[in-house]
Amino acid sequence: MAWREIERKFLVAGDFRGEVSGVSHIRQGFLNSTPGRTVRVRVRDDKGYITVKGPAQGLTRFEWEKEIPAGEAALLLGLCEPGVIDKYRYLVPSPDGLHTWEVDEFLGDNEGLVVAEIELGAEDEAFDRPSWLGAEVTDDRRYYNSNLIRHPYKEWNETNNLI
Repeated sequence: MAWREIERKFLVAGDFRGEVSGVSHIRQGFLNSTPGRTVRVRVRDDKGYITVKGPAQGLTRFEWEKEIPAGEAALLLGLCEPGVIDKYRYLVPSPDGLHTWEVDEFLGDNEGLVVAEIELGAEDEAFDRPSWLGAEVTDDRRYYNSNLIRHPYKEWNETNNLI
């Protein structure tokens, strides 16, 4: 059985908070974050997850995720590569009702970064773009969570004034 994820990522350039339908707190780390393959451990509120992602082929990549006990996920976070992503994830239904935007507001060394992601059924699938959506960063590796652990937003944002 093959699993796949088709995802597009955008900066947030406006206020989305009035449209939020849910929020959760996420802490995650990486057991492996080599290019083309990541193994992620996540604690989302009171649940744990382990996720394996493969290399991207266009906008599509292999993704396998399994829920595990939160206590075990917390223990695995202690085995992860240095650094932890800490963020709030807001769920925002799209106006057409066909998709849900996941808006991540990063904390800690990535504070100030707010990114929205949408999962699609096909690479060319149309979707509504909310007014608060900014520039697309799908292909910009700086915004990958596995990169934000090694190169936090506060370092390159202040240095390059890119955002």
